[in-house]
Amino acid sequence: MFRALRARARVRLLTAGALFIISPASWSQPQPAPAAPLSLAGAFETAWALQPPAASRVSRLDAALAAQRAAASWTAGPPTAGLTARTDRVGSNAGEREYDIGISAPLWLPGERERAARLADTQLSAVDARVAAARLRLSAALREAWWSWQRAEAEHALAGDRLESARRLNADVLKRHRAGEVSRADLFQAEGTVAQAEVALADAASGRASARQALAALVGMRLDGAAPQAAVRSEPEPVDATPSLALEETHPALAELAVLSEQSRRVADLAASQRRANPEVVVATVAERGASGESYSNSIVLGVRVPFGAGPRAQARIASARADADELSAQLGLERARVLADIEGSRSRLQAVREQLVAAERRASLAREVRGFFERSFRLGESDLPTRLRVELEAVEAERQATRARGAVATAVSALRQALGLLPE
Repeated sequence: MFRALRARARVRLLTAGALFIISPASWSQPQPAPAAPLSLAGAFETAWALQPPAASRVSRLDAALAAQRAAASWTAGPPTAGLTARTDRVGSNAGEREYDIGISAPLWLPGERERAARLADTQLSAVDARVAAARLRLSAALREAWWSWQRAEAEHALAGDRLESARRLNADVLKRHRAGEVSRADLFQAEGTVAQAEVALADAASGRASARQALAALVGMRLDGAAPQAAVRSEPEPVDATPSLALEETHPALAELAVLSEQSRRVADLAASQRRANPEVVVATVAERGASGESYSNSIVLGVRVPFGAGPRAQARIASARADADELSAQLGLERARVLADIEGSRSRLQAVREQLVAAERRASLAREVRGFFERSFRLGESDLPTRLRVELEAVEAERQATRARGAVATAVSALRQALGLLPE
């Protein structure tokens, strides 16, 4: 009878396997493509393409180039044309007639053209400085979100490993309970360990989802199927983490403040040369007659209009521009001190977490060895379940500490690069 049942079951399995193999639906079923690994540099470039400074850079460059062309022109502004007619008898062709046709153009004030040209050059430099500083600010937010995601992924992987280990232990305890080697209390304790691991996995999944959403908000794409490029992949460590003497030129945040401060000073210099409105030169031709029937006489008019000084208005512009320059200069000094302190602090943190990593990896290695010993002794009945669970929890905690330490080292390297003004790689 048992042989007949086994034969019938074998026939059913073979038939189901054959149907699965020859089914055309199984051929046409699309297979999901594996998600491409996402790198920090790739996420940064994707996020930068969505930023407003990236969209406005070309327009700002056009504006700066237009300011340069305006400073290179011969006149301080566009020329204007004028046409006037004068008569002493409106509505009649008799009487006097006079027609003026002229062109006027504003002239540069002394030193105004040169200062306007220098200001336009500074504005052109400020465009790239603003963009570089905006990219650095974005990299700070992206690095924070990226490493939070990396930590969440690592915590989720550890929680999954812990659940698999708890299930294996529970299966072993269940087998021994059926054999009468352990009590029901031990079985319940093992099942409680599985439930605890399931709760930890659910918490890790929730944290991973939150970290993914925070990163997705920056890169503008869904990360449901995305995976990190590696469990913990650190950025390249800077070869020389010592701040250079020309930090204002190499660090984007300081370079932006430096060029903005210079721009404000040149705005003040230009305002100092614009204490009055621009004078105008006028060239006109006049056609006039004394009475009806007389021929028109033509004459040329050359003139210059010189306005009076602007007085308090010009002084207000100059004082405002100088106040902006002084404020940016003071802000540059404070920012330089902050950057230097941030670099020094990042170097110290990197050294500290490296020492922690060495100790954590040594502890994890020892915990794995001890867990292996107690796994064998528990199977042989030489150790009890509470000791086995305690050793398992210590091994899980040691592995978690080592994983966090590796993530802390990668985060510290990234923070040092951020302090030095380096973009993600």
